[in-house]
Amino acid sequence: MDPDYRNPLIRSNPLPVDVVFHPSWWNKHAGIVFDEDFFYHPLKRVEVEKQMEQELYDRFGQFGLGEKRDKNLPVIGAVHLAAGYIIQEMLGCKVIYREDSPPQVIPAGFEILDVNPDKAFHSDVFRKLVNLQDELERKYGYVTGDVNWGGVLNVALDLIGEQVFTNLYLNAEETKRQFLMIAGVIEQFVSRMVSLTGTSSISVNRNLRHIEMPVFLHSECTHTMISTEQYEEFLMPVDIAWSLKYRPFGIHYCGKDPHRFAESFSKIKTIDFLDVGWGGDIKELRKFLPHTFLNIRLDPVTIPGYPDDELEKTITSLISDSGNPYLTGICCINMDDRVEDKTVAVILRTVERIRNGIREP
Repeated sequence: MDPDYRNPLIRSNPLPVDVVFHPSWWNKHAGIVFDEDFFYHPLKRVEVEKQMEQELYDRFGQFGLGEKRDKNLPVIGAVHLAAGYIIQEMLGCKVIYREDSPPQVIPAGFEILDVNPDKAFHSDVFRKLVNLQDELERKYGYVTGDVNWGGVLNVALDLIGEQVFTNLYLNAEETKRQFLMIAGVIEQFVSRMVSLTGTSSISVNRNLRHIEMPVFLHSECTHTMISTEQYEEFLMPVDIAWSLKYRPFGIHYCGKDPHRFAESFSKIKTIDFLDVGWGGDIKELRKFLPHTFLNIRLDPVTIPGYPDDELEKTITSLISDSGNPYLTGICCINMDDRVEDKTVAVILRTVERIRNGIREP
């Protein structure tokens, strides 16, 4: 193992593990309805997050889940979900709330990308968030949690659709400028959130709650749709700037080909955390990112059909491929109502077994 086997900014127990369930799971098993009140009614925010903690404790308490079930926490954002929507709504997209789904962003269909930061922070949805914060602070004296803020290309695609890819060729300099405008809105939003709650990205990936210092995690879900050259020209400058300003810095890449960007990511000298999408070549990523925490994401779609022994073998193999349990985590995000408790227990138990066998170098 590399003598620098720890990243001093990623302090946690080896092999942190966590799970996040899709709203359909919560709706079926706990009767939770994901309407607009779930996200913005202060009383419901506190009550439902407590209910979620209790549900997790009742099913998986032996693995440490649901440890906050006895607390009334003024949680400003839904930290038991994985859903990015608010920046898009602030910038003009419509969002639909459904009882058993995450908020659905309706693409705005704008003809051109024309980001107005002032308008975003005077939008109805941002005022709702501020009102929620004010009500929670008035009652509890503080707020906790955070709100998933998405990523630059994710937002741009929701604003103007596939035209964004044409603009990379036909209007490159203006596209770069607009990407920086989106990044500015995100940065202002996240900086405000951190000043209120101390974290920014637990709602992006819940495994971050196990890391002592709050990670600034930029979502790059849509980067599967661009080349590495386009990433380096149009979007990597944002990542480099944020990685120098906000440490620990991380990238959330939930697509199946994160290894395609391994060499590009290695050019970001201060990338502390990489959320590795299912199908990613862990060995290839580790080769280029020896000091980056690799958070390995299991596939929530195929998990329900996995035989227990095969799931255990898969997790064991992936951890082995990473080569450093102090810079490796495991999660499964957005498991739906088909997944059984025993399958979730296999994930948690397997990681616990491997962790218990680790000997410090």
